[in-house]
Amino acid sequence: MQPAPDTASTHPEAETLRYLIDARRSTFTVQAFSTGLLSAFGHSPKIAVRDIQGDVRFVSTGASLQDVKLQVVIQADTMGVIDDISDKDRREINRQTHDEVLEVNRFPEIRYDCSNATVTGTSNQYWAILNGELTLHGETHRQVITAGVVLNGDVLRASGEFEVRQSDFGVAVVKVAGGAIKLKDTFDIVARKA
Repeated sequence: MQPAPDTASTHPEAETLRYLIDARRSTFTVQAFSTGLLSAFGHSPKIAVRDIQGDVRFVSTGASLQDVKLQVVIQADTMGVIDDISDKDRREINRQTHDEVLEVNRFPEIRYDCSNATVTGTSNQYWAILNGELTLHGETHRQVITAGVVLNGDVLRASGEFEVRQSDFGVAVVKVAGGAIKLKDTFDIVARKA
């Protein structure tokens, strides 16, 4: 049995590209939505990720993106509330997030690694379905993420949202006033050609 041909060698115009995440221009937020009694009071804090690193690699044939590989690393202790709330509430939510929910001293990194992606589209606008592995709170599970991707010269921008089931990762589900907190992650990642 012969190995599969390298995409770059089967398409003479193919080029292997690498883009590095630009943390200053990227945003990654976690929106907490409350259920039960808490939902009536509108307590839905938004938490921002302040340290995000990683890269995306792929083979571009000019008309399509193939062999996509993505790695994202988040330093968990850099997550913090960005809502306009009192300093006391901000400190308490951040403390709970770091110490009780994420346990950042034990699990300092959150990682997403993907080497299995389906990309459709043409020219510089694509739709990607990423079938990767999310490592959170010391556990790794498959996580599907969909993203719109735009290539504009030396800049790649990927945007989308996804939900993480905390219980899959052994993460404490915060319950306040009879209601649980559900999380939705939203990202707008900007990466520059390396």
